[in-house]
This record gives sequence, C-alpha cells and structure tokens, in this order.
Amino acid sequence: MTRTRAALALATAIVIATSLSATAGAAAGPGARHLPHGCVSSPEPHSGPARQVLDIAQQGKTRYGLNSVILKVTVGGRELVTSALGESMTGVPAEPDMHFRAGSVGIAYMGTVLLQLVDEHVVRLDDPISRWLPEVPHADRITLRMLGASTSGLHDYVTDPAFLTELEAHPFRHWTDQDVLAYPFSHHLWYKPGTNWSYSHGNFVLLGEALERITHTPLDQLLQQRVMGPLGLHNTRNDFTPQIPEPVLHAFTSDRTIYEESTYWNPSWTTARGAVITTDICDLARSAQAIGTGELLSSSGFRTQLDPGTVGLGGPTKKCPSTVCLHNTEALHYGFTVLVENGWIIQNPSFAGYAAIQAYLPSKRLAIAVSTTKGPGSPDVNTAEVIASQIAAAFAPDHPIPAPTIVL
Repeated sequence: MTRTRAALALATAIVIATSLSATAGAAAGPGARHLPHGCVSSPEPHSGPARQVLDIAQQGKTRYGLNSVILKVTVGGRELVTSALGESMTGVPAEPDMHFRAGSVGIAYMGTVLLQLVDEHVVRLDDPISRWLPEVPHADRITLRMLGASTSGLHDYVTDPAFLTELEAHPFRHWTDQDVLAYPFSHHLWYKPGTNWSYSHGNFVLLGEALERITHTPLDQLLQQRVMGPLGLHNTRNDFTPQIPEPVLHAFTSDRTIYEESTYWNPSWTTARGAVITTDICDLARSAQAIGTGELLSSSGFRTQLDPGTVGLGGPTKKCPSTVCLHNTEALHYGFTVLVENGWIIQNPSFAGYAAIQAYLPSKRLAIAVSTTKGPGSPDVNTAEVIASQIAAAFAPDHPIPAPTIVL
C-alpha cells in the first residue's frame, strides 16, 4: 500500500527511513484535442527550456514504465510548458484537461482557510480543539496549531496494520471520519502534544471537522468559497463519492499484488470529508503558485504557514521510533499543512495508482505541477515527485527537491 509522501518525503531528505523511504500524446499538432476554454497543451517546443522539461518527462516516463505523465511549469505565473505524455487507458491518449485525484493538496487548502480565520480574529491557533470538538480524546491538550503542524501526537491510521488490512481487502468501502479516527483513538499518544513531530492523517480529518464547526459551513462549501473560487480553480472540486469528473485520467496499481485498475477505488479515507478533491494539471500549477506565495493570506499568516514552530522540533524518543518522530530542520520541515524543502513549498499526494506534486520556489517564481500514473512495472514511489525533482535540478540546482530512491 502506498503511504502518504508528505511523511516519506521528509524522511527521505533528512536521512531517516529511506535516506533521513510512450510518446507525447497531447502535444500540439495533428490529432491533438483542444477544448476552447480548457487546459490544453502548449505548442510543442523544439529547443530551449520547454524542450528540456519535456525531455525530462519523457525520459522519466520511459525509465519508470509509466502509463502517463502530465505536467505544467510556469515562471512568474507565465506558462513555460504544458503537456501530456502517454495514455490514460489503452488507446486513449492522456490529455492536460484530464482530472485526477489530488489527495493532500486539499490539506493545504484547509490550512489556508484556518490561517484566514486567524487573520480575521475568529480563532487563535493556540485555541484547544475542545472548544469545538469536546468529544475528541485529549481535545483539551490539542490545539488548532498542532493539527495543522502535525504535532498532536496522534498515531497515523494510514500506517496502522489493521487499517491497511481492511483497506486492501475492501478498496471500494466508504469510510466516515469516525471510521478512520477510531484507529488513532485506540492508541496512546506518541508524545505530549506539541513537543514532537509525526505525520498523522488524523490531524487533518480533525482539522476539517473543526473548520466546519467554527464556521457553521460544510467543508466542501468552505473550501470553494475561500480557496477554489477566489483562485479560479474551476476544475478542482470535492466529491462525496468515488466519482471523478470527465475527462478522467485512469489509474492502475499493483498495491494488492495484481496489476489492476484503481481509478474508482473509494478515496473517502484519504482526508477530511469535504476535502477529497480532484483537479487538472492547470489548476494544480495555479494552486502551486497561490499556496507558494501565500496569495490568500496576510504576510504574518504566510510566515506561520512556512513555519508554525516545527523548525528544530522532533526526533525519536523511547516511545516514538525514528521512523515516526522525525527531526525538522530549516532546510526540510513540515510547515502548516505544507512541506518546505530547500525553499520549495510542496504538497505531494500519492495513493491508489495516482501520484502528483505541486511545488513552488519563491526565489525563482517557479511552479512545477506533475501528475503520473503507473504501468505494470512502475516503482512504488511518487514518480511525479521524482520527475519534479529532476526538473528542479535542471532549473534551480541550488534548491533541490529531495526525491525517493528508486531501485530498478
């Protein structure tokens, strides 16, 4: 089972765990499908930086046996290249306007909304969640800041063997928030809340519930009103079923040993109900720029998003192993619902055959958005992140994006 790359990326870069664990189908030209107002390929470049990006993507697709690579790179908000390589399904070319699951990108949106509410003096980050979620264990000790920064001490249900067994056996099961939270609530906390760092999906499920109670607004509506709408993310939305809007980028995986289609496996377990989003590559690039510049936040809110107190925090203890409690550094740390790596501001979802990354480097105003889908022999890592790291190495060599080690 592919685990969240938000935790694994941090583990990779600080040398714990892993080191801290086809043709251009949509290029502009004959036969390319262009929608009048959709996300479409840029003209196929023959040289220069855009050609270099496409060459990196094509080499990655071939080397890692991927079904598809869809990408968009912008500089200063201006398109450098948008393209799609490979196939969605056999005989169906991948296209830039195809929708895919964006997983943890929705977590960054929840964090943005909470920081907006702080800016508006509706809440304080250090308010205990017992104010809104009194029924939650340890609610008087866990604050809103701890949820967004992932310092609550809650176990991560996505790494719980009992959860993984059930998920593998029943990939179409619908999970409620209460279903998934039952797993971390069945364990003692890893540490006193706020004193260490460990990634837990449970934090963000609770964050979504808290936002609903704070605002008296369903989470999907709240994110639309405060994030997707203002940013013009017209092809990004939540669904309460496994539905994906057409056109669909299909996914396949070997998570359950056999290689099978996983497009419509139920994603209800991935994050808070109302934030289970799908998107397209153009929206993902726009999202990378907006989150990476703090476009929807005050300057103080954006500073908090980049470091809510996690820098210097974390490390293994007698109760919490080194694979769980990780040390956060200035160069590599978890911010407030985002990952900060060598100056890049990142979210990197990866599950059920889908992998993606949105990454923004403020110093170069460079946004990278990549989505990939697996072939039968593809490695079990976030290959979108691998390709993005190679693009970053070419265009920002002093600011590498750490990527998982792949053994072929």
